[in-house]
Amino acid sequence: MSLDRRLARPTADIAFADRGAGEPVVVLTHGAGVDHSIFDAQAASLARRGVRVILWDLRGHGQSTLADRARFTAADALEDLDALLHTCGVESPVLVGHSLGGNLAQAFARRHPGRVAGVIVLDSAWNTGSLSGPERFALRVAAPVLSLISARTLPGLMARASAESPDAVARTEAVFARMPKRRFLDVWKATTTFVSPDPGFRSPVPLALIRGARDRTGNIATAMARWAAAERVVEHVIPDAGHMVTWDAPEAVSSVLIEVLDDWGLLSA
Repeated sequence: MSLDRRLARPTADIAFADRGAGEPVVVLTHGAGVDHSIFDAQAASLARRGVRVILWDLRGHGQSTLADRARFTAADALEDLDALLHTCGVESPVLVGHSLGGNLAQAFARRHPGRVAGVIVLDSAWNTGSLSGPERFALRVAAPVLSLISARTLPGLMARASAESPDAVARTEAVFARMPKRRFLDVWKATTTFVSPDPGFRSPVPLALIRGARDRTGNIATAMARWAAAERVVEHVIPDAGHMVTWDAPEAVSSVLIEVLDDWGLLSA
């Protein structure tokens, strides 16, 4: 889907697309270092079911710019999402987020529960889940460790760790390579700031969880199972897919998204 609209923001220019009309409205938010193209297949599938789809690039990603000397922060990304919804005149969307996009969706729904119809999280850390000592340590040292890897090596290393199919690995490496290493590290650090354990918190809106069966990123594989149990929701595990689940298994992910929206009573017959 082509991003044919622009939203001017302080220190950034946000590229987005808004296709369709009426309800439901689904906002698709990608993860760190990639762009809206990870949701191309899902956007098309949802549109065929009459869903209004909003697709965007986070600031400093893809077609969205970031001003010189500006740094990527979680707070700015949240405000960008808020501004995007206002610009599109959307009052109660379903927020679908992959990885960092999932952290963003969780945080937005917690801050504005009355403005969100539901949250669907794909391969993302659980913002409020409890962390073991080793998990806290891994979260703290990840960015410093990544900073030691050369800019030339990092995209391929991250791609091979994130995707399973050869096509998904190649696409992931290509999109990672477009982002300067310093910015990627800023984005990674911003992602970790969303994680703030609050074990008693439960989602104030309908929640669905999707994960690639072979996701080896951080503690996602174990945490999403605990999260599903705590929230008493189904964890939809996609066979043979890694962290880049929408590229590893596009049709399977699209089917689950449609199934969830249908279960929530949001799709017409």
